[in-house]
Amino acid sequence: MSGAVVARARRCLGTAFRGHGRRPGEALDCVGLAAFALAVPDPPGGYALRGGGAAGAAAAIGAAGLAPVRDGGLPGDLLLLATGPHQLHLAIASAAGFIHADAGLGRVVEVPGPPPWPVIGRFRRATRRAGGG
Repeated sequence: MSGAVVARARRCLGTAFRGHGRRPGEALDCVGLAAFALAVPDPPGGYALRGGGAAGAAAAIGAAGLAPVRDGGLPGDLLLLATGPHQLHLAIASAAGFIHADAGLGRVVEVPGPPPWPVIGRFRRATRRAGGG
C-alpha cells in the first residue's frame, strides 16, 4: 500500500500549486496532493490550514479513513507539519524524503531528507488483519 501512495504522489511532481487545487497534472495544494495520493474520494473544501488547530486537522484526517501511527513511520505516510505559528501543511513521506505542494516554488516537489518543519502527526490507512473485521 505505501508504495502505491508514493507512486501516486510522484505522478503529481511538477503539477502547479494552487490553493484548493484538486486536479493532478493541472493544479494542487497540499490537501489535493494528499487526497490524490491516498485515494481519498471526497477531500474537504473550504478549509483553512492557517489559524486551524492540529486537533481539528487530525480529526479531518481521521474522518478520511486514516489513523495515527506511532511506529516510526513508513514511506507513504501522510505527514501533518507545523510550518509556522498556527499554520499547518500536509506531505507524503517517501524513502528519499517527502513530497509536497510547495507554494513558494509553485509546484509539487520531492525534497530529500526530513522536512524542515516539525512533524506533529503521521497517519496511514488502517489495514485489516487476516480474519479480523
